[in-house]
Amino acid sequence: MAEFLSAFSWINIRFLLMGLWVTIEVAVVSVILSFIIGSLLGVIRYVKIPYLSRIVGFIIDVIRNLPLLLIIFFTYFALPKIGIHLGVMTSTIFALTIFESAMLAEVIRSGIVAVPKGQLEGALSNGLSFKQALWHIILPQAYKKMIPPIVSQFVSLIKDTSLATIIMLPEVTYRAQIIYAQEPNAIVAMFFALAVLYFALNYVISKIGRILDRRMAA
Repeated sequence: MAEFLSAFSWINIRFLLMGLWVTIEVAVVSVILSFIIGSLLGVIRYVKIPYLSRIVGFIIDVIRNLPLLLIIFFTYFALPKIGIHLGVMTSTIFALTIFESAMLAEVIRSGIVAVPKGQLEGALSNGLSFKQALWHIILPQAYKKMIPPIVSQFVSLIKDTSLATIIMLPEVTYRAQIIYAQEPNAIVAMFFALAVLYFALNYVISKIGRILDRRMAA
């Protein structure tokens, strides 16, 4: 027990919290970018633009069926071979954004399809253009329905940041590994600390998602 508690020195806690901040930074940027790109891709798939929608659909299917770790490896190790050099954090954000955009695109497309067709027909019959109907009528209703799956994807994204430890992103998991590499007796304590930190972060996000879902449904 003494060894377990001794692992939680202020130096170690501070070191972990610095890593948690990196995790949050990467997650926030990736969430924003993937939401924007995923929304765009989802709309393109929904409107069925000749050729473009099929190409986008094929690319999304390919990305969704690849391991995220492979995309991280490709971004960090393969892109430099063709002259594209990205830092560790940029590579992680790029890989997470690509993967999560593909996942969100399908969520958003499904959400738009779930909106009754009468909503679009009614908007068009009242003089709105297709773009206006999509932006002002369809998407607001679709996003209300999509809050739970979108929040679930964001929670998964936060957990997936731990995969970047393989390319030495100094996030919280990587820093925990450094601690127990220097202090072998701290391994159980570090795993416990990681569990607490990830749970706390994801619980807050899930709670916010549930609050938004209730308010939107009211």
